[in-house]
Amino acid sequence: MYSHSSKMQNSIVENIRSIRATIPTGVELLCVSKFHPATDIMQAYQAGERLFGESRVQELVQKHAQLPHDIQWHFIGHLQTNKIRPIVPFVSLIHGIDSFHLLESIDKEAAKVNRKIRVLIEVHVAQETTKFGFSPNELIHFFATEKWQDLPNIEICGLMGMASFTDNLTQIQSEFHQIKTLFDEIRSKYFVSNDNFNILSMGMSDDYKIAITEGSNLVRIGTNIFGKRN
Repeated sequence: MYSHSSKMQNSIVENIRSIRATIPTGVELLCVSKFHPATDIMQAYQAGERLFGESRVQELVQKHAQLPHDIQWHFIGHLQTNKIRPIVPFVSLIHGIDSFHLLESIDKEAAKVNRKIRVLIEVHVAQETTKFGFSPNELIHFFATEKWQDLPNIEICGLMGMASFTDNLTQIQSEFHQIKTLFDEIRSKYFVSNDNFNILSMGMSDDYKIAITEGSNLVRIGTNIFGKRN
């Protein structure tokens, strides 16, 4: 069982307050609540947070059912095509689109419930091969084909990406800079008259401050809010 002292519950609110003090206006905070219980999420909710990120479909569906319905749920995990259907009726944003096939599958499910699903395309610049996403060249090719324009139930809202897990701050900054450069290039080529392509999601608990300096406007923070995962 997950047990908390009131001290732990207070610290979630304090953690949010101290993180908020470091985030400039115009940058949104996504509270990464995956693997944390609904009681923890309610602490953040009562502190005023409304954006929460989950990485497992079953867990997301359960939390959506039991928590306030003005929460905007982001799916931030690696989404498999056979797991799309349960989240399509309510998900606010799907991060980490890493193939056209996945995008097509979301479009089909969204059409069934008459929704337009907001998504971010994932770009992979980190050194780890375990991370998902399009390489920069694949990303440019993906947009150049313009096949994504034929999916009426998809709204591409921007890019997301992660830096390498390293202590080398210069490398982290360089990787975020590379993602921002791609974001600017794609926006100027394909979305110059579409204001909905406006999200650049980079940065997590350890590197979000660097990400913000490189242009991130949506940071994904879990550990610094909720503590280590159970």
